Amino acid sequence: MDSTELRIAAVVPCHNEEAAVAKVVADLKAAVPGIVVYVYDNLSTDRTAECAREAGAIVRYENTKGKGNVVRRAFADIEADVYLMIDGDDTYEASAAPLMIKTLLEGPYDHVLGVRKQDEDTNAYRSGHETGNKVLNGVVGKVFGDNVEDMLSGFRVFSRRFVKSFPAVSREFEIETELTVHSLHLRVPQTAVQVGFRDRPAGSESKLRTYRDGTKILALILGLARHERPVAFYGLFGTLALLFSVILTVPIVIEFYNTNEVARFPTLFFAFTLMLLGCLAWTAGLILDGIRRSRHEAARLVYLRYSAVGESADIAAGDRR
Repeated sequence: MDSTELRIAAVVPCHNEEAAVAKVVADLKAAVPGIVVYVYDNLSTDRTAECAREAGAIVRYENTKGKGNVVRRAFADIEADVYLMIDGDDTYEASAAPLMIKTLLEGPYDHVLGVRKQDEDTNAYRSGHETGNKVLNGVVGKVFGDNVEDMLSGFRVFSRRFVKSFPAVSREFEIETELTVHSLHLRVPQTAVQVGFRDRPAGSESKLRTYRDGTKILALILGLARHERPVAFYGLFGTLALLFSVILTVPIVIEFYNTNEVARFPTLFFAFTLMLLGCLAWTAGLILDGIRRSRHEAARLVYLRYSAVGESADIAAGDRR
């Protein structure tokens, strides 16, 4: 499929990116002829919108703070065959966009992840961010049973059916995690491409807050684990409760066998309470697992309502002939 036959839209979330957004827009337009660049101004107090408009972008506004809110709005409003998402801070090499789009089309894939490769002469990763990213990648890989190379990357390419089946619940920087988990639990065709990653330009400041946003991302992962792996999540607590119940009960049973008396009623009551809670946790996990399966089937059916990437363009071209 020739990419020039497709509608390709770039979504560029921005908050106070006056120093960088014009270059991002210009680089995207130079790299991908015919691309339509949508810059979403998220409560900026500088000239972000004016700079983006002067560079040739379509500027839209999202007045609820948070990158997740921007992506939610953009995915709902924009109609395209291929969607490209990139941060407006000029830290990603936009020149990788043609390769990512070509990879998506030739797969065909529904999701191509831009894995950040830091330039040797720069220090684009802030202190601790690279290590934290690796830890989160490992946690998600263990929870969802698949390897994740760069879960927090903000440079991605999607098919229309990925975008239109994505619920977009997250509000802030957790959106990248939600995108990754959506692709994992739907098991969509996906791959990764290495992209250059560099320092922000002078005058541009990162909006990421290491500990605050890291805590939110970890909380999202735990919440997603509870929803996507309920048997493992609730089963862990249930097993621990049952184990402690047995540990507390065995000495009381032995004492009763030897003396025909139960001297520690409070301990026995507590042990039975733990046993009951353990059984309830396992029951909840099994019930929620059935609900999870139904949710996945419904999500899959929504995903299948949309044509594979390029198929609609093929049909349109056939109709014209």
